[in-house]
Order: sequence, then structure tokens, then C-alpha cells
Amino acid sequence: MSSGLLGWRLQAARETAFVGREEELAVFTAALYGSRCSVLYVHGPGGVGKSALLRRFAGEAAAAGRPVSMVDGLLPEPASSEAEAALREADAVLLVDNVERVRGWEEWLRERFLPRVPMGALVVIAGRCPPDMRWQADPGWAGALEVLPLRDLRAGDAQALLDSRGVPAESREPLLAFAGGHPLALLLGAAVAVRDGGAGRRWTPDQGVVGTLLDQLVGELPSAAHRHALEVCAHARVTTEDLLRAVFPRDAANLFGWLRRLPFVESCRLGLFPHDVVREVVEADLRWRDPEGHAAMHDRLHAHLADRVRTASDVDVPGAVAALLYLHRGNGAPAGSHRCRDEDEYQEEPVRQEDVGTLVRVAAAAEGAASGAVFCAAFWADRQPQAFRLYRRAETGEPVAFSAWLRLAEPDERELAADPVVAAAWTHARATTPLRAGEHVAVGRMWALPQYREHSPLSEAIRWRMIADCLRAERLAWSSIALRHPDPEWVEQLRHYGMRTLSEEPRLGDDAYTLFVHDWRAVPAQTWLERMNHPLVAGPSAAAAELAVLSRAQFAEAVRKALRLLSRPDALAASPLARTRLIAERAGRDPAAALGDVLRQAIDELREDPRAVKFHRALSVTFLRGTPTQELAAERLGLPFTTYRRHLAAGIERVCAGLWHRELYGAGAPADRSA
Repeated sequence: MSSGLLGWRLQAARETAFVGREEELAVFTAALYGSRCSVLYVHGPGGVGKSALLRRFAGEAAAAGRPVSMVDGLLPEPASSEAEAALREADAVLLVDNVERVRGWEEWLRERFLPRVPMGALVVIAGRCPPDMRWQADPGWAGALEVLPLRDLRAGDAQALLDSRGVPAESREPLLAFAGGHPLALLLGAAVAVRDGGAGRRWTPDQGVVGTLLDQLVGELPSAAHRHALEVCAHARVTTEDLLRAVFPRDAANLFGWLRRLPFVESCRLGLFPHDVVREVVEADLRWRDPEGHAAMHDRLHAHLADRVRTASDVDVPGAVAALLYLHRGNGAPAGSHRCRDEDEYQEEPVRQEDVGTLVRVAAAAEGAASGAVFCAAFWADRQPQAFRLYRRAETGEPVAFSAWLRLAEPDERELAADPVVAAAWTHARATTPLRAGEHVAVGRMWALPQYREHSPLSEAIRWRMIADCLRAERLAWSSIALRHPDPEWVEQLRHYGMRTLSEEPRLGDDAYTLFVHDWRAVPAQTWLERMNHPLVAGPSAAAAELAVLSRAQFAEAVRKALRLLSRPDALAASPLARTRLIAERAGRDPAAALGDVLRQAIDELREDPRAVKFHRALSVTFLRGTPTQELAAERLGLPFTTYRRHLAAGIERVCAGLWHRELYGAGAPADRSA
């Protein structure tokens, strides 16, 4: 008697916890009451609620007066005799759970058992993997089989599940962020949240929850290499064979093939990605179990993806930026989207001449026809058409937004008068650290239809493009991204990316624009990437560690002074040259020692030019041999003092010119022989 009472209690509790699944129940009800379908095949990852759904199906069938049988692949010996019982009655309902757990069971059902089931009977098969393609390739099953992929619960249903478990309101946001709509993760998390009701917004899954979910969702893995491949898949936005090859040079193809067959791994045009909860628990487990291994994997993937940003084709570079930035989600960066279906919502394409009219209409709708934005959009489309990108909704082809990345080499009076935003960008650049030879300013603009302005996938697509333009630019001095009434997501991300706002807001008509600016000479792309990757290493003093951006005159004066101090490393440490790109490229070196080496190398290189040998001798005697006076240096060289001074001055100018060339173009640039 007590056993029966407990059974009723368990059943009642399960029914209370069952929420949602209206579509699946509707399909089952239709099949129960006479649709052509004889077999339903339910599939989904572990813990998504397949067994709970089958229990509900059993209840619905029993309520309809149908005889119900259930066979479970988890039982020690799931007897085929129980399945054979479905042959005895024409209105029988047979529920087969965990079909993947018994080797060869699916094939036996398809080829031998199901063809003998009487018409009118209904069979439901549930498993983690989709049905074998032979079901769908066989014309005989076309009308008799219906496949039901089981997804996570909808947001409202997930909330209802937490209601049923009595989860405190303050704990729900972090729990839902972790579990999404995954039923098992929600139930396990709910149990912990109810037990630790005071945790509130600090709630995180404990190792009991993580371990249980790993066992239920992932299970035993074939080897350490397979486990590591899954950890890469969980950490990366999407996983390709190329990405795996960066970690597994010799076994990437086999591991990729294994990953794509896992029931909790999905695919899209960009690669593979795991179910959200699998991603969360695999990441949480590795961070807890092997923090050093997690950091090493992260750095290897970061280096690979950063290189891909530099080398990707123009059409692929936004996705490359998205993949790189996604790695930073664990250190305070907004995670952004990792779903391919979100990225594919919008298509980016260059603007053609026939698109300019659409650009004007979008600008008018976005910011008002009288705002001045329409004039600016048309003005720049005529002046720099190659700077513009058009964004369409993939589903309809509707143009919904435009962006522009204006490259400006020098102030132009007509441009300054036409566009107050560009004028403000130039004013700030000239007043702060002016441009040097060959450098340029970039100004990013966007216009989006009002209903799409704050739509995350569109905002992300435009942000990815602008970040790519910054990271791939040659000789970019200042970037300025102009936003009218920026939404909090834009502000949060751009500030996290180290882009500060100007206090003065330019105006177009009645509208003020916020300018997010960054000096890419003070914090070059490589340094920016390192700070994004290791923000705690950069620390709160990162701003003070920015590179010095010197004019040519300031740079030359610093070189002359540093040459005189070449024998005093303590004094060289205070030189502004120690904080320039020239020295920063020698990462890991003491700046004073690196500066001394650079100056000595620059002097030695003059020997390679027959025309400069006399200059090298004057510099060597004066600065490398520690000659106390210039008169003594001239005497040691056997030169008249005026001739020595002429050679010394020419040598210093050659050193200044050569080092300035390296400061502007990098150490790998061809030497400048024009000086």
C-alpha cells in the first residue's frame, strides 16, 4: 500500500514539474486520434526532457483508453517481448526510450519489428541522436514517420518550471543565464537555489550540479584527446577542423568527425557548436579542474584567431572578429552571440551606386529628414562610396542599415563644414597627438531603421566590421565611432574595448553624437589584443602604459639626447623613446636596455653604406667609446674639428631618420635610404 502511495506521489510531482511542449503534445494527440503517422521519433540531447515527454504521452494514451507499453534501453535487458505485445492489439501504444543505449536496436525496430505493427497502433521512439538517414531515404516511411527534435523550453516555460520548484525571484536571473531552457539543468539548479536561498544574484552552479550534468549530458569520453577536443569546442564560438588543427596538428580530422556526431553538438555554415548547457558545464569543469590547462588552451586559440583576423578575406573578417572577441567573454567582455542563425539574420554587402537612394531613405528614417544626417550620408556616399556597407535582412532582402568607415588623410575645409562629426574628430586629433607622415584618421558612422537600431545581431555585425577595420588598418592614428543616442550595449562594449568618449558632443541640427575615440599609436592593435586577452595583467595602470606618440621633431630631439646618455642606462629609462613603438616591438626586454641596443644597432648599420662610413666613425668614437669631449674625438679620428662636427651632425641625422622610419612603419619595414 505504501509503495502505491509513494508511486502516486512521485507521479504527481512529475506532472507538476512538466511544463510546455504544446507542439509535441499536439502532434502526439493527432497521431493518437487517427492521423496517417504510425511512428513518432523524438530526439534531443541528454536532459532535455525526452523521458518526461514519454511519460506524459503514456498518460494521454491511457486517458484515451489505449493500452500502453513502455520499453527502456537503460534497463539491464530491455526485452523485445514487451515490444512484441504491441502486435496483439490494433490500438496499442508502444513507447521506446533511450533507443541509442542498445546496440542495433534502432535497425531492428526499423527493419524487423515496426513493419509487423498493426495499422492503428502507435509507436514512439526516443533517443539522443536523430534517426538514421535510412528512415528518411526510404519512400515507405515518408508518410508513416514523423521526426520531432526536442529543444530547450521556451523562456516562459522555463520560468514556469522555476515557479513549480519555488525558486526565489532573486536567484532566477543567474540560474536562467546558466541553464537557459534546459530542463535537467533547471531542475538541478533549482534544487541548489532553493537550498541556498540566500545566494540571490550570486548564485552559481556548484560542482555537484556541474558533475551531474557532465555525467548525464556528456558521459564517458573515448580518450583524453577527445575530452580536450570537446573543451576546445566549448570554449570557441564555433569549431572548425582548421581551429582544431591549431591544437591537434595530426588528429584534427578524426576529432572533428567525432565532434560532429555528438548528439549535443550542432552545426552551421561556420562550423560546430555545443548545446549551451554543455558549453557551460564543460567550461566550468575545466576552469575548476585544470585552470592552467584552460589558460594554455585559451592562449593557443587566441593566437590562432588573432592571426585569422589579420589574414581573413574581407567577407570573412567580421566572423573572424566575432570568434576572437567571443574568447574574451570570461574576463568581463560581453559575450555577444555565438549562434550562426543569429549571424545569418543579416547580410552585409558593399554599397553600389543604385543603393545611394536607399541610404538616404534609411538615414532619414533613422535620424529625421531635417537632422542633417541625410545630407551627411549623401555627401560621404558621393565622396567615399567604397567606405559604405549595406545590411539586409537575409529572410526578406529588406535594407535595414548602413555603416561607413571614412578614411581621412588630412583636414578638408569642405568636409569639415559639411560634417560636424568629422570636424570634431579632426579637432580632437590635432589637439591631442597630431598625425604624422602617412597616417590617417578613421570615422565610423551608422544609420539603422528605428525598429532595428537596438537589435543585437545587427548591432554586433556592425561592431565586428568596425573593430576589424581598426585591427587591420595600415597607419591608422585615431579611430572615432559616432553614435546618436547610443544604446547601453554599444556603450558597454566600446568602453570595454578601451574606447573613451569625448566630453564635447558634436551636433547635427538638434541631435548630439557621442564620439568613442582611440589612439592606435598609443595602444597599437597587438597591445590592444593582449589587453583584451589578459585584462588583469594590464591592470588599472594600463592607461599610464600607453605608448608615447611623438612628432618628428620631438622624436629627433629625444634621439639626440639618448645618444648622449648611451652609457647611462638609468638615464635612458627616463627617455620618452623608451615608451615608443620602436621599443615596444622588443616585447619582454627592459626598455632602457632595449633602447641602448637600438641606438647601438642604428650606429653600426651605417657601416653597411659606403657613403656613411665616415658618419659611423664619428658616432662610434663620440658615443660608443666614451670619448669625454668632442675635441678629443676629432683628434682621435685625425680630423679637423669642423669636419668632425659635420660628420657627427650628418650621422646623427641619419640615425634619427632611420629610427623615425622604424617608429612609423615597424621594424620589419624596408630601410629608408633617402636620408
